[in-house]
Formats: sequence, C-alpha cells, structure tokens
Amino acid sequence: MRVFFSAGEPSGDQHGAHLIRELRRRYPDIECCGFGGPLMQQSGCRLLFRLTDLAVMGILRVVPLLARFRRLVKQAEQSFRESPPDAVVLIDFPGFNWWIARRAKAAGILVIYYLPPQLWAWAPWRVRRMRRLIDHVLSGLSFERDWLAARGVAAEFTGHPFFDEVAQHPLDMTTVDRYRTAGQRVLGVLPGSRGHEVERNWPVMLDVLDRLHRQHPDVLLPVACYSDEHRRMCRRILSERSGRLPLEFIVGRTPEVIEAADCCLMVSGSVSLELLARTTPGVVLYRIGRVLHWFSRACMTCEYITLPNLMVGDALMPEFLSSGNPARDVDDMFRVLDGWIANPVALQTRVARLTKLRTAVGATGATSRAARSILSRLSMLPTRRAA
Repeated sequence: MRVFFSAGEPSGDQHGAHLIRELRRRYPDIECCGFGGPLMQQSGCRLLFRLTDLAVMGILRVVPLLARFRRLVKQAEQSFRESPPDAVVLIDFPGFNWWIARRAKAAGILVIYYLPPQLWAWAPWRVRRMRRLIDHVLSGLSFERDWLAARGVAAEFTGHPFFDEVAQHPLDMTTVDRYRTAGQRVLGVLPGSRGHEVERNWPVMLDVLDRLHRQHPDVLLPVACYSDEHRRMCRRILSERSGRLPLEFIVGRTPEVIEAADCCLMVSGSVSLELLARTTPGVVLYRIGRVLHWFSRACMTCEYITLPNLMVGDALMPEFLSSGNPARDVDDMFRVLDGWIANPVALQTRVARLTKLRTAVGATGATSRAARSILSRLSMLPTRRAA
C-alpha cells in the first residue's frame, strides 16, 4: 500500500508527521512518499523534495518560484505514472496542492484533502474546484464540514490534530518553570514561522514591545523563534534600532513559551490553536501590502482570519490585519496588552473564555480518526496497486 503526501507549510509537516506515524502504527507495511518537511521525513516518509523550504505567501514572493513549482508538479506526475500510489493526501498549501490534485485526478488516483484551505473564509467560489478535484475531505472543524457538505463536497469531521499534538508534546519543564518561578509576568512573543513573516512583522512587534517595556519594565519577554535563521534575523533587526529591550530568543521551544506566558503577541497562523489549547490569551498581528489589504477587506466573507475567532464569531484573540503606517495598530495592540498585564481580572476573564471554547472543540483523537478514515477508504478501492 502506497500513499503520496504533499505538505508545504511547517504546520502541515507537523500534522503530516503525526498522521504518517499513526498510519504506520496501524498498517506497518504502508509506504509513504511525496513532498513535505523534516518531521515527515523523520516519521518515515520518503521525500521527493523538501517542500517546506519553499513555504511563502503573497503573489510577489510566489512568482520567482513558479518555475520550480512547475518542475515539482511534473515530478509528481511522473511518479504517479511510474509508481502510482493508492491515494494522494494533500495537507493545506492550496496554491500548489490544487495542481497536485489535478495530476492525481487525471491519473485516476484517490485524492484526500486533510485540513483543507479555509474556502469559507476567503474564497467560497473555489468550492467548485474542491468538488471537481477532491474525492474526500478530512476536516478539522465541524462547521467547515457542514459548510462543505452543504455545497456537495464529500467531507468528514475528524477534529484538529493540534489538540493531539499539544496533549502528546512533552514540555521541557525546565524552560517553563524558569519563567513561572521568576515571580514576574511573562509576555510570549511569536514572530512567525516563515522568514518573510518575521521580516515584515517583527519591526512592528518591536514598536509594541518598546512601549510595553517602558510601561511594565518587570515583564519578561521570551521570543519563540522557529529556527536559528529566524533568531539571527530578529537580532539583526533589533540591533538596527536605537534603545534596548530585554528579549530572550529561544529556538524550538514555542510550546514552552506559550505554556509559560500570561499572554502572547503573535503573528497570525495556525499557532493560534496552540494558544487555544493552552488557554493563553493572544493579540494577533499580520502585516500585508496595501493592495492585498484592500482586496481582503473587499472580498473576504469572514471578518476574522484567526481560527479561535472564527469558532466563536468575535475577537476572542484581538486581531490586527495591518497595512501602511502601523502607528494606529501599534497603539491598539499596546492598549490591549497593557490592559491584560495591568488588570489580572481582565486577563483571567479572557482565559475563562478560552477554556470554555477549548472544552467545546478541543477533543483529542483527530489523528487517529484521520488515519482510520484513510485506511478504510483504501480498503474499499476496487483494485489494489502493488506497493
């Protein structure tokens, strides 16, 4: 039995790695190959290319990579022709994965989308493409499953694997306790998992942190960097500014920083689900260009882009889609965080709301349910290809 995976984001690599381990636990002879990242490779997936190295957002950043993406699509097509898998499992990363889906569909291969793009939030018209190219969707959100099913897409709710991963992740309690026992408040800083996100958002985050440090000089400021490269970038940008901030840069310890923090300042992304799982309040920033800002305001069907906000329908995590001069956003982010730090009652009220939402949506077992669903569908195929 052979399954081809395609995941292009660091979060997709994480979810894919857990899914591959569960599939191999249930069916030890399964062969996993495709595009992904280092975690999937460590879990037993034979990578044709490390796609997470190309994780980018924004049309201006994608254009220089188009030729490489086309070559990868042709590589996948050749693989489908020479060693056809029993199924293709796509994980988010829609710009590229739609093309993989086309090639797989043309080859008559079962196509499963695990954690699909949030069409209901930003591109509802693309549901036609989902109906045409995808045989089955494994959704992490119950309302997403309902939305897709109402539009004729075969969708199944499995739950979100982030809650499994949080429950299973062994925290480095030395790091957590070092902050908890310091007797000081902790503001965790999460500058993003892509280089261009750090470059675009980090200077604005520093403006907020400057003001917070002047107002609350005793607050600890750990910065959770995704990689050593990101840590160097953050330090370089910090060194170009006048003034000093008592920041501690930590690589590979994002869950520990979130667990130890009283609240966080973060770049928008799926890490918001980890804040929800650990009931840590957060303020969300995402810097975009003026054209994209206008387009998102004009065309998005949902006001919020952070998943916990979508789940409850309001700004449970105050969110700032920022463009142009960030001064007003800096003022507003400072005001929210200052209010939480200065008023423990307000902060605990936010924690209580997060706890209520986590209880409602944070059930574990998503990875197991997804693996069971995939294997069940493979077992029903009319013919089985040799592995």
